[in-house]
Amino acid sequence: MIRLFAAIPLPEAMRERLSRLNGGVPGARWVAPENMHITLRFIGEVDEGRAQDIDAALDTVTAQPFPLTLSGLGNFGRGHRAHTLWVGVEKNPALHHLRDKVESAVVRAGLPAEERKYSPHITLARLKDTNSAKLGRFLEENGMFQDGPIMVERFCLYESILGRSGPVYHEVRSYPLGGWSPGGDEAGEE
Repeated sequence: MIRLFAAIPLPEAMRERLSRLNGGVPGARWVAPENMHITLRFIGEVDEGRAQDIDAALDTVTAQPFPLTLSGLGNFGRGHRAHTLWVGVEKNPALHHLRDKVESAVVRAGLPAEERKYSPHITLARLKDTNSAKLGRFLEENGMFQDGPIMVERFCLYESILGRSGPVYHEVRSYPLGGWSPGGDEAGEE
């Protein structure tokens, strides 16, 4: 079995700027810069055959490149139950269009439709037993964070390998935006 998700990779410079936010929140397990991304669709565990079907379906996704800007910080969960600290993404119809195309491809490959509302973000940290006052202070001090725009020119299929120190993500395949490329082996290479 292989654990997969589709996401937009971030440029190294942006990941480095995001990593400068790391600190000041006791109980936070900060995401390594190389693992920062914008999830389009969490797929979960699938067998190799289904993974190939998903890859083939994602290879048919067509969308145009688009600019993307990060804006603001927030968290999922309330009070002492806060579990995720994130950086937001400015409202962007092109991002939602790409996400819808990816969702449609994954469903065509045989997976059930995602039932949760799409909320684009970059996870900065996972929280456990975090002091809500300190989290609130961190959000207040950094809430005006903004970065970008960056040009989104591809999305990727990632494998997630769970480990004791947190997940490690490996790019399985890259899909260029701007049109479909048959075979696609060289299309996503940089």
